[in-house]
Amino acid sequence: MKKNPDQTIIEPLWTKNFLLIMATNLVVFLGFQIIMPIMPLYIQSLGVNESLIGIVTGAFTLTGVFICPFAGRILDERGRLPIYMLGLAICALSIFSYSLANTVFLLLMFRLIHGLGWGVATTGAGTIASDLIPRPRLGEGMGYYGLTTVFAMAIAPSIGLQLIHYTSYHNIFLLSGTITIGALLLALPIRIPPMEKKPEQKGSLFEKTAYRPAVAIFFITLTYGAVVTFLAIYTTQLGIANIGPFFTVYAITLLAVRPLSGKLADKKGDSIVIIPGILALIIAMLLLAFAKTLPVFLLAGFVYGVGFGATNPALQALAVRKVDPSRRGAANSTYMNGFDLGIGLGAVIWGLISSATSYSFMYVLTVIPCFSPFSSIY
Repeated sequence: MKKNPDQTIIEPLWTKNFLLIMATNLVVFLGFQIIMPIMPLYIQSLGVNESLIGIVTGAFTLTGVFICPFAGRILDERGRLPIYMLGLAICALSIFSYSLANTVFLLLMFRLIHGLGWGVATTGAGTIASDLIPRPRLGEGMGYYGLTTVFAMAIAPSIGLQLIHYTSYHNIFLLSGTITIGALLLALPIRIPPMEKKPEQKGSLFEKTAYRPAVAIFFITLTYGAVVTFLAIYTTQLGIANIGPFFTVYAITLLAVRPLSGKLADKKGDSIVIIPGILALIIAMLLLAFAKTLPVFLLAGFVYGVGFGATNPALQALAVRKVDPSRRGAANSTYMNGFDLGIGLGAVIWGLISSATSYSFMYVLTVIPCFSPFSSIY
């Protein structure tokens, strides 16, 4: 370890275990993001309308939201790694099962089970990462950790959207499940520093210090529910055959913005990145509402990447910065509840709205929740 001029110890950020959890999270999200943009198309192929597409897509997230608080408590009480690996195993088995779903009902059941595993896995990964990051570099570390998700989003959605032109949904699900098994194997060598157990501090399933960041990210990810669920269908109607480059531009922008925004938030405060990030999200959703050509959609992807890349790492760091180590699992689960609930409810709400109006008008309305984080944080 290095020391500052005042002789305080500087804990290293780039440890073996931190790199391992980053690699594991990268592989998990590669498997997940391959099927994310094609799932609405798969559901549509079963002969259902937009509102039901939103419900089936959102069901995944709602079970994740249900399990997150319990996962957070178990992670705090029973240890991180075994619970995390259990979540990964459930995810893999659920993805393999998608290839067996030849009815909407079966697909809905598998989506519900997948959501349980995903809630456990994402809460576990975020908690492990926050355990391994030195407190003074928490915003920076969570920014780097989040890059694994971003890198997966930079390449995996485009791969999934390309694969549907060359192979079956069945084979894509098999590929995704196999990748998730690979993540499970990568997690085996991770070692987490032991923490002092404080049974007298056993509290609620939710961590109150994380409420405000969780509410803020809920409203932000309401917009993401509209993007990830309906953008491929919307652009197909406009005559754009492959919207995969949108996700690539979005993710590459996140790769650039997240580390900078996390470091800036650590040094200058959260507001300096959160407020401009929210404004960027508003502009991005308006661009999506009125875009007609691929270049305009790519511009929207860039602006959306700036907004999401600025707000998410700062809010996640804010959720865990001041909590006791014995409550980090609860804090992460509280934050992830807001994150996942926004995506899930967004898929349902925007599905109902788009089926009654149009996708263009729906994206205009997504501007409304972008204003709500101001009141929840400030």
